[in-house]
Amino acid sequence: MRLSSFLAVFRPALPLILGLSLGCSLSLLMVSWTQGDTEESCRDELGNGGLFQGSHVRDTQGGNLEGGGNEDFQPRIIPYHKDPNKPHKKVLRTRYIHTELGIRERLLVGILTSRTTLNTLAVAVNRTVAHHFHRTFFFTGLRSAKAPHGMAVVAHGDDRPVWLMYETVRHLHQHHGNEYEWFYLAQDDTYTQAERLTDLVGHLSAGQDLYMGRAEEFIGGDERARYCHGGYGYLLSRSLLARLQPHLDACRNDILSVRPDEWLGRCIIDYVGLTCVEVHQEMRYRYFELQKNADPEREDSAQFKNAFTVHPVSEPGLMYRLHKRYSQIELEWTYAQIQQLQVQINNLSELTPEGKAGATWPIGVNPPFRPKTRFEVINWEYFTEEHIYSCIDGSPKCELRGVDRADVNAILETAVERLNERYQPQLRFRKQRLLNGYRRFDPTRGMEYLLDLALEAFTQKGHSQVIAKRVGLLRPLSAIEIIPMPYVTEATRVQVILPVTAREQEHVGNFLDMYVMNALDTRDNALLTFLFVYDPFDAQRVSHTDVFAGIKAMIGEVEKRYSDVKIPWISVKTEVPSQVKLMDIISKKHPVDTLFFLASVWTEVNADFLNRCRMNAISNWQVFFPIHFQEYSPALVYRDQQPSAASSSYTSEALRDGHFDRHVFDEACFYNADYMAARNKMAADILDNDELMESMDVYEVFVRYSNLHVFRAVEPALVQKYVHRACNPRFSEDIYHRCVLSNLEGLASRSHLAMALFEQEQANST
Repeated sequence: MRLSSFLAVFRPALPLILGLSLGCSLSLLMVSWTQGDTEESCRDELGNGGLFQGSHVRDTQGGNLEGGGNEDFQPRIIPYHKDPNKPHKKVLRTRYIHTELGIRERLLVGILTSRTTLNTLAVAVNRTVAHHFHRTFFFTGLRSAKAPHGMAVVAHGDDRPVWLMYETVRHLHQHHGNEYEWFYLAQDDTYTQAERLTDLVGHLSAGQDLYMGRAEEFIGGDERARYCHGGYGYLLSRSLLARLQPHLDACRNDILSVRPDEWLGRCIIDYVGLTCVEVHQEMRYRYFELQKNADPEREDSAQFKNAFTVHPVSEPGLMYRLHKRYSQIELEWTYAQIQQLQVQINNLSELTPEGKAGATWPIGVNPPFRPKTRFEVINWEYFTEEHIYSCIDGSPKCELRGVDRADVNAILETAVERLNERYQPQLRFRKQRLLNGYRRFDPTRGMEYLLDLALEAFTQKGHSQVIAKRVGLLRPLSAIEIIPMPYVTEATRVQVILPVTAREQEHVGNFLDMYVMNALDTRDNALLTFLFVYDPFDAQRVSHTDVFAGIKAMIGEVEKRYSDVKIPWISVKTEVPSQVKLMDIISKKHPVDTLFFLASVWTEVNADFLNRCRMNAISNWQVFFPIHFQEYSPALVYRDQQPSAASSSYTSEALRDGHFDRHVFDEACFYNADYMAARNKMAADILDNDELMESMDVYEVFVRYSNLHVFRAVEPALVQKYVHRACNPRFSEDIYHRCVLSNLEGLASRSHLAMALFEQEQANST
């Protein structure tokens, strides 16, 4: 998120992109495809005007070419008929629509490099501009021992310059001639401004012969015949490559030249009759020749700023400096366009029903979110330069640190900077201190700030005075990025793991009833495994008195009702039942491709959540830790009233009497292979600290020891009844603290607690 600040007293500068699209709608009528001879031509019917028979076409002057008036154009569909006199051929349909319609990618880039510069200049080209193009290939002569990572390198086996050019052109036509409309060739000592080159190609008509670049005269040749200088790059059209392909061998044998760009230019002139051009269809190919020891930061000419390519680039460092300079130029142009758009929007706002008052601030940004109910009101956070008064742990005040402190420092600096830009040279401001600070995150706009600043204002004559000034700032949301996710399926089997301690066994009956109803009765692809956790005292008496005998009896009853169902259990003895210890036992007993759902005895399993568990847990990519919905205590919420019968089901009524418990990380969905990989990285730390396993849960293991996406989100389908958890002080301080907070926040809402206190005070007063 980039910081852009706005003051209420001056016009904002906002990174804004408005997409204006003008086009026509195209209706595709149904055409019946039949299996017949694919070599039949529709040329006769098209040539005889059959396509337009009975139709009315209007010219650009508003009149009709035939018939008419205002009747719509009505095309006549030409069906494909099978000729009985010709042998039957099966029509082979293409797999992709763009292949069948003949849609090609716009531009392919080829960089000519050598064995000595492949790991220097070519790498610099790849890191600066290659990611802006659809495909970029690096063509070299002799094969290198090891090609740089992330680069598509094509080695032709011969480092002679003309031979390299011959093989490159032949390779482009043979392997990519039907995939791209335009081909751009340049040397590795050429810097290319990718956005401008792409924009140039986007304005050129496809299907024409074009040889475009910096035109150079041949030594002692015809002045009208020119070739494109290879150092500044050049464009070749697909049709030109197709016409040139049959003559490449003749050019290789007949044309003598030591420069590959001259050889290619002479070949195109002799056999295609086309010369290099710098201007085509009012589009100019712009370039800049970089002088020796030139500094890109000091280049300020219009030719440099408008150039598509820069040559020569002698070293990789210079390539990166050029890229930085052109990025700054593009950013300045973008800001200028934004200001122009803001002026236009401001002027057009007068024509709206609301008038000038209808223009939002900042101009071009979504208006602030308007809550419909009091529950949707976005709270402001109060802060100073040292403290913030809304903390994650619920404390009323905590110290500003980390990203919060960096955020506050950045907006203070930006506020003073923008004030000086607005009022100089009449006034110059210097910050003394922050009086009050407020911020809130608006999901439709971004992070908003209100600052009360104590400023020392200096005049041109040197007089100064301390004033208080309130400014408003906005850090707008940047463009949304779509993260590619691997394909997943809802047919994966879910292995439900349920750890049970002696204190929790009274809740197992409800869990088992919900599992039977939502998984076994519906034949969901889920398996359940119990993990009985014995403390040392109960483990010694297990031969005489088994504390889990009742649960095992219930499991036996379920297996009798469902003859094809087996519910295994595993017994474990430990004093501290940490999640990591328990998962180590479970992980060894299942295949690596097993999808685990680590549940708790208060979880109510249902099909909706199991499907989301399958979708959100992706092997070698993402693990899922849902935030379950915890119902409030019935004694405080309902008191003398009876709770709703549907409160235990996943309904909107049930979600009114509870909250999403963000302090609990007991439930998790992940693959066994991902857990084993993270656990192996953790093994080295366990050797130095034996108590580490007891102080961590599975969530912390994935956060610290894996590079996977740890997906944490609210899950309305995962509903739990109210329960007062027993917090084990043997766990880490963080886990114990989260357990205590979960119990406190899970009692009731503020309104319910206030009503209970009010009724108690009323009863005491009487």
